[in-house]
Amino acid sequence: MITVERSFLVGLPLDVLITYLEDFGHTEEWDPGTVRCVRIDEGPVRPGASWDNTSRFRGRTTNLVYRLASREPQQLVFIGVNKTVTATDVMRFEAQSALATRLSYTASLRFKGIARFAEPFLRAEFEALADKVAQRLPSAAAGW
Repeated sequence: MITVERSFLVGLPLDVLITYLEDFGHTEEWDPGTVRCVRIDEGPVRPGASWDNTSRFRGRTTNLVYRLASREPQQLVFIGVNKTVTATDVMRFEAQSALATRLSYTASLRFKGIARFAEPFLRAEFEALADKVAQRLPSAAAGW
């Protein structure tokens, strides 16, 4: 399994940041690997809501179906699945002031079958991608 974590400040109140990030469709704005992310069910965003996420990594395009697994007052958990990988994204929030929130973002990827043998070769690329998310997400959220 590959796990990467970043913690950074976002210039939004905690409740506003959670509202922005609980709609996984916004990943198009802050995740440089996401090409497209579309809601595939209807109704309010709540646990069980699902998105079809198309990502590009190492020149290849892949799709995962993500669902909001849990929403707590200071944490969101998304799980994305396809035949090759299960991705778990955990976002923890801590108010730093009335206008700023610390976001601790952990992404874990568990590869399936033969793909798991590629993990040692992919870790550095996922670390670099996590750095880009940490740079891009604060400004994307602030512009929302």
